[in-house]
Amino acid sequence: MSETTAADRAGSAHVDDQPRPGRWLALSVLVLAVLLVGVDATVLGLATPFLSEDLKPSGVQLLWIGDIYSFVIAGLLVSMGSLGDRIGRKKLLLIGSVAFGALSVFAAYAATPEMMIAARALQGVAGATLMPSTLALIRNLFHDPKERSLAIGIWGAMASAGMAVGPVLGGFLLGHFWWGSVFLINLPVMALLVVVGAKVIPESRNPDPGPWDIPSVLLSLVGVVGVVYAIKEAAVHGVRWDSGLAAVVGVLALVLFVRRQRTLDAPLLNMKLFHHRGFSGAVLADLLTILGLSGLVFFLSQFLQMVQMRSPLNAGLVELPAAVGAVGAGLAAGWVARRLSVRVVVAGGLAVVGLSLAGCMALHADTGTLALCVILFVVGVGAGFAFTVTADVILSSVPKEEAGAASAVSETAYELGAALGIALLGSIVTNSYQGFLAPAGVPGPAVVTARASLGGAVDAAGTLPAEQGAALLKTAQDSFVNGVDTAAGVGAVVLLGAAAAAWFLLRGQELADSAPGQGRATESEAVAAAGPGSVAGGPPGRP
Repeated sequence: MSETTAADRAGSAHVDDQPRPGRWLALSVLVLAVLLVGVDATVLGLATPFLSEDLKPSGVQLLWIGDIYSFVIAGLLVSMGSLGDRIGRKKLLLIGSVAFGALSVFAAYAATPEMMIAARALQGVAGATLMPSTLALIRNLFHDPKERSLAIGIWGAMASAGMAVGPVLGGFLLGHFWWGSVFLINLPVMALLVVVGAKVIPESRNPDPGPWDIPSVLLSLVGVVGVVYAIKEAAVHGVRWDSGLAAVVGVLALVLFVRRQRTLDAPLLNMKLFHHRGFSGAVLADLLTILGLSGLVFFLSQFLQMVQMRSPLNAGLVELPAAVGAVGAGLAAGWVARRLSVRVVVAGGLAVVGLSLAGCMALHADTGTLALCVILFVVGVGAGFAFTVTADVILSSVPKEEAGAASAVSETAYELGAALGIALLGSIVTNSYQGFLAPAGVPGPAVVTARASLGGAVDAAGTLPAEQGAALLKTAQDSFVNGVDTAAGVGAVVLLGAAAAAWFLLRGQELADSAPGQGRATESEAVAAAGPGSVAGGPPGRP
C-alpha cells in the first residue's frame, strides 16, 4: 500500500469515526436477518417428527437434513464474507435474502428426503451471505466501542429471540397447518428486510480489496465439507475407505488454502488475524461451545414430543426459557465484561453451560417441566454472555476493511461446530438408539421401522396390538433417552474444556471503553489507519 493511501486513510479516520445518523434504524433492519436464521434453525427441529412421518427419511437421511445446511454454510462463509468486503456487504445481504426466501418455498414443498436435503443445501449457500454481512455492517455502523457492544448484544439477543419465537410460532403452525408452513414464515420477514433494508442500510466495502480468488473459494469449500463429511461418516459407520478419502482430501485442501492465503496480495482470509490471541481464543470458544450444545439441541425437540409426548406448541414453550436467558444475558454482556473481565465472563458462561449439560445426564421420560425450564434458562444465560462477548472481541480485533472476513470466521466456527456437534453427538444418540433389543414377539418389519428413527418407532407401535406396541415404544424411548444422556455428558466435557481454553487464551483481553478521538484509541482503529494486513498481537482497547 502506498504512503499516500495510508496517509489518506489516517487523515480520514476522524470523519469515519463520527456517529452515523440512522445507525439504530439500520440495526433494526439488520437484525431481521438474524431473527430469520434463529427461527429457521429451531422450527426445523420441531418439524422433524412431522417431516419424518411424511417423507419417511432413514436415520442417516434425517441427520443429513439436520446438518447439510451447516456443512454448506460452513464451507462458504469465509468466501461470502470476503465477497461482501469486495462487492459491498449491503448488496450481498439483499441478494442472499431474496435467494433465501425463494429456497424456503422449495424446502416447504419438498416431496422426498432427497429434495429436502437439496433444499437445505441450497439454503446454506444463501444463508452464507446473511450472518457475516450483518455483523460486518454493524462493525462499520458503530465506531464507539460501547455502542458497538450494545449493538452486538442486540444482534445476539435477536438471534436468541428467533430461537424463542421459532418453537412457539412453529408449534402453532404445526398444530394448524402442514410442516412446510414453518419454512414459509421466512417470506414476510425476507420481504420486509429487502424493501426496508434497501433504503436505510448504508453500503460498506473494503476500498482496496483486490480480486476475489476463485481457487481459494473452491479450496475452502472442499476442505471444510470434506473434513466434516469424514467425521460424520466415521462417527456413524466407523472408519471406511470413503470417509478416509474425504478426510485426506479435506485436510489437503485446507493446507493448500492456508498456504495460498499467505502468498496472495489480497487473500480471501488474512491469516495474520489468528496471530491475535484474543481473536483465536474467541473463535475456538465459539466452535467448542456450539459443538457441545448443538447435538443435544437437535434431539431436544424429539425428546419433548416423542418421549414425553408433548404437543409442538407445548414443546416450544418448554424451550422458551433458554432464549429468554440468552436475550437478557446478551444485552447485559458488554456492561458486565467491562466491570469484571472478558475472560471471567466468557469462561464463566461456558462453565455454567457445561455444568447445566452435566445436569442433563439425569434426563428421563418423566423429568418435570420446571426442571427442564430451569436447566434451559441457565444454559441460555451462560451461552448469551459467552457468545456476545466473543463476537465483540472478534470484531474489535480487526480493521474495519476486513470486518466481513473476520465475521465470517466467527460464523464459520459457529456453523462448523453445529455440523460437528450434530454429527458426533447425534451419532452417539443414533448408535445408542439403534442398538435396542425389541420385545419378544414383535414382527421383524416393525422392528426394522422402529430402529430407523424414533419417529419410525412411533409409527410402528401404532400398527401393533396395543400392549405389544406400547412395549416396543417404551423400549425405543428408553434407548433414545440413554443416548441423549450420554451425548449430554460428552457435551458437558467439551464445554468445560472450552471454558478452560477461554480462561487461558483470553487472559488480559479487554473491551474498549470509548471511541477513537475521545482519548482512547482502540488497537483495531490503529491497525485500520495503518492499512489492512497488519494485526497486532496485544488485546484491543488498551491505552
